[in-house]
Amino acid sequence: MLDIELIRNDPERVREALRKRNDDPALVDEVHALDIQRREMLQEVETLRAERNRVSKEIGRMQDKDARQARIAEMRDVGEQLAALEEKLRDVEVAFEEKQMWLPNIPHESVPLGPDESANVVLRYWGERRDFAAAGFEPIPHWDLGPELDILDFERGVKLSGSRFYILKGAGARLQRAVIFWMLDVQTRQNGYTEVYLPFVVKREMLVGAGQLPKFENNLYHDVEDDLWLLPTAEVAITNLHRDEILTADQLPLNYVAYTPCFRREKMSAGRDVRGIKRGHQFDKVEMYKFVTPETSFDELEAMVKNAEGLLQMLKIPYRIVELCTGDISFGAAKGFDLEVWAPGQDAWLEVSSCSNVTDFQARRANVRYRPEPGAKPQFVHTLNGSGLAMPRLMIAIMENYQQADGSIVVPEVLRPWMGGIDVIRR
Repeated sequence: MLDIELIRNDPERVREALRKRNDDPALVDEVHALDIQRREMLQEVETLRAERNRVSKEIGRMQDKDARQARIAEMRDVGEQLAALEEKLRDVEVAFEEKQMWLPNIPHESVPLGPDESANVVLRYWGERRDFAAAGFEPIPHWDLGPELDILDFERGVKLSGSRFYILKGAGARLQRAVIFWMLDVQTRQNGYTEVYLPFVVKREMLVGAGQLPKFENNLYHDVEDDLWLLPTAEVAITNLHRDEILTADQLPLNYVAYTPCFRREKMSAGRDVRGIKRGHQFDKVEMYKFVTPETSFDELEAMVKNAEGLLQMLKIPYRIVELCTGDISFGAAKGFDLEVWAPGQDAWLEVSSCSNVTDFQARRANVRYRPEPGAKPQFVHTLNGSGLAMPRLMIAIMENYQQADGSIVVPEVLRPWMGGIDVIRR
């Protein structure tokens, strides 16, 4: 959520931010108009309340019975006016709050300008792409490789749950579990994150706090009876861990990491990314999250990207870092980077991590603040989130980069302690 003072004092800056994001700047004017209406009505309500209180005291001192009854009748009319105005004010306040929730964060001045992902900037590459020709074979995609090894089953996944679901089995399931356990250990033992185990369902207000509602409601899974929502990402729950709290400066930064399954309604154009496990309604992810002071947040973003890079370097998978442009950064982000791994079987780069500095956007929604020093006025923290890393695209990259001419898959060395003695996956 944006600071309302910014909208009041510099609405053109907010309009320009929406133009850069390819959003409608008219939304700023709608929020601004509702804010003005809300404040004017609030002033009227307060004036009527003060008048009612003043006259109530006056009536209590009146000796003339007839005059007293006349004043009571006048105040009855004022009370009716006040009740009607208070009801209108509630409606305006609800409309104001709802409209405010549709305003995205303002991109940082350093973010490249562009309409969509075509304007993203590749910053650097790491690792050498494997020369499969020298090995004497052409790499095949995971959607062929996995079923051949009997570690990936599309048909039974669809039978159980419908399209965009699949089954990992045997060494395939073991490999995914190994990757998750290994990533959690690296983040907690080497990178200073505290692991949290979270509920996989949350209340509606938690999604509002994290910026998922109302904008992304159509992409979320919802239990209507209890009004609980399946996590689309652990970010939602972690954002609200310190909801309505005031932290102390010496508590920051707070670095959390969590494994959760994630549930999203993937709505794709016909023929786009429909093969394999690249896009599914259910996937696993290890999420990094930081609560930090405002002056350190962009340095912390660089550190988070390095944490994600370190995992890929230990796995020895080629990747690239992409800086997202204004038209492609997420709704809540002020600045963001994607890490994309090379998938030789598809001849494509696949995103496995998106690291974002959300500044105070989520903290305002979830009311997470800190005191810079004892007795100081509380300020909003800055929050950052990043995949560290996301399945199943990381599984795709492992399978396709480590495949052999005989159709087997070599297990990356760092994962072998979690594989129960399996160094090579064979049928």
